Amino acid sequence: MPPKSKAAAAAAAEPVAVEDLFSALHRHIEAGDFSQAVKVADQVLKAAPGDEDAVRCKVVALIKSDETDKALAAIRAAERLPIDLSYYKAYCYYRQNKLQEALDILSGQEETSAILQLESQIFYRLGRMNDCMNSYEKLQKFKIDSMDLKINIIAALVAAGRASEVQAAMKAQKVDLTTRALRDARSFELAYNSACSLIENKKYSEAKEHLDLAKRIGKEELMVEDYEENEIEYELAPVTAQLAYVQQLQGHTQEAMETYVNMINGKSADSPSLAVATTNLISLKGTKDAADSLRKLDRFVEKSAAPNQLQLIENLDFKLSPRQKEALYSARVLLLLHANKTDQANELVSGLLGMFRDSVFPVLLQAAVHVREKKVQKAEEVLSRYAEKHPENSKGVLLALAQIAANANHFQLAADSLSKIADIQHMPATVATLVALKERLGDSNAAASVLDSAIQWWKNSMTEDKKLDVFMREAATFKLNHGRDEEACLLYEELVKNHGSIEALAGLVTTSARTNLDKAEQYEKKLKPLPGLKGINVESLEKTSGARHVEGAQPMKVDIAEEVKKQKAKKRKRKPRYPKGFDPANPGPPPDPERWLPKRERSSYRPKRKDKRAQVRGAQGAVTREKHEPTANTGGSSSKTTVSNSDQPKPSNKSRKKKSRS
Repeated sequence: MPPKSKAAAAAAAEPVAVEDLFSALHRHIEAGDFSQAVKVADQVLKAAPGDEDAVRCKVVALIKSDETDKALAAIRAAERLPIDLSYYKAYCYYRQNKLQEALDILSGQEETSAILQLESQIFYRLGRMNDCMNSYEKLQKFKIDSMDLKINIIAALVAAGRASEVQAAMKAQKVDLTTRALRDARSFELAYNSACSLIENKKYSEAKEHLDLAKRIGKEELMVEDYEENEIEYELAPVTAQLAYVQQLQGHTQEAMETYVNMINGKSADSPSLAVATTNLISLKGTKDAADSLRKLDRFVEKSAAPNQLQLIENLDFKLSPRQKEALYSARVLLLLHANKTDQANELVSGLLGMFRDSVFPVLLQAAVHVREKKVQKAEEVLSRYAEKHPENSKGVLLALAQIAANANHFQLAADSLSKIADIQHMPATVATLVALKERLGDSNAAASVLDSAIQWWKNSMTEDKKLDVFMREAATFKLNHGRDEEACLLYEELVKNHGSIEALAGLVTTSARTNLDKAEQYEKKLKPLPGLKGINVESLEKTSGARHVEGAQPMKVDIAEEVKKQKAKKRKRKPRYPKGFDPANPGPPPDPERWLPKRERSSYRPKRKDKRAQVRGAQGAVTREKHEPTANTGGSSSKTTVSNSDQPKPSNKSRKKKSRS
């Protein structure tokens, strides 16, 4: 048998070589050595050009190695091959924060579980939370049992303002969010996101427990991985910032400020956590030291290549949530206004209007700048225009418009703005403000109709927090003050029948005395008699001219119940308040009793001796006149110049001694 040629031998050996290469490729991927996996994939493609598995392994290995540019280059090189790599291309754009390009690639694709998960993450970063939740709801049909997916669902619900649905959603996913269950689950992210949902639901104590648990779990996991102490602090900075935020919400402002300052000065945190800590610290400090606060914020903001545009450093724009970015930019604009840098504030607001076209917060900031510049009418126009264009998102705008208009004495515009917010028309603060505005306009009928509408709403409401009696009392008082005695009488009578109020009974008697005397006498009998008035004859009291002061008269003794005497006898014992740093056990020398008197009135005061030497004043060479010489009265003035004996020059003691010796 003749020997085989070299080409035939190579062809026979090729399948075996490719299989060995795939085995090596599999080993590298399992070991997490993705850079070596890329090299082996290139060898496979050299041996078998266009192999689909090799192309996919190479692209995934490049993505895992954080080399998205090379991954995109490999995808473009494989475009001529019949391989669909659109998902990987969209994922590379997502990693490069080219979110809209990634979304465009995914549109029209089959809604697989991988496509929906990537789509939901893109929507989350874009701040489109409703679309994000729609993608997660579509994922439910795939019944994916993934803890990462459940953690992301909690984050999306919190960001979408639907934190109240977290418990029900996790219950449907068979996830227990109690502290004990989270301790058993040993999931740092789950405990952290659960705490965020509790913060939104204003359950701050439970949120603090979950954050402490998340911090403990995270620290233990990082210590197992041999992280240094400063590295652990850096990794857990988001939890530290969130704990300080909970302290801030609970009113422990000093502790929160200390945590924020330590994070900022220590710089042991990632950029998003530092940005959050700085913004929250500024909100606590207020306008105090605005220049220093502006310097702190300048670390996170830089000018963009586009005119009148700003951007956050280090891709911070994609790492902060929309609410966090709004808070940061708002703090900067308000600090610029308080520092009287209105030009810079105007420039920043112009940029924000272009960056956040559909958001309400740049419009509110623009109105604030106009108010600062005393252009109130322009601010009202800006807010009114936005409220007409976006009626579904105009609640905050209308409230701001009402406040600005009321401060400018534009009471009609303020009342109209408040009347457009339907869901707060029945609230006590809104009703009180509307009534006050209508009174300022001199329209008492409109004010009364506002009160009547609120009363009717509370009569029909099914809420537990009933405020009907409060509104009826205030309405009765208002109508009584405006001469509507009969309407006030009906309100008081309804209060007495339904609520049994003593105050309403007294008001009913007083009001009925003006309109219906029989009714007043009927209800007057239900009033409890006052103690000490049994022996007083009312008719004789009415005939007297009034009480007179009698010298040496003894005060009338009134019988006081024993319980009242005991209450008066009890005095509250308060601990004395000492100055800061004062030790009552070692008080030291007593303070000067005259310390509150002016110095010239103290017994230790000694006046300074006057310089009795002659003082020559005037032009050079002028001759001064002795004080004891009479001076001429000039200018026809009627005042006389008198010199006391004490002002005359006296001979010194030295001259006296010389005379006695001579």
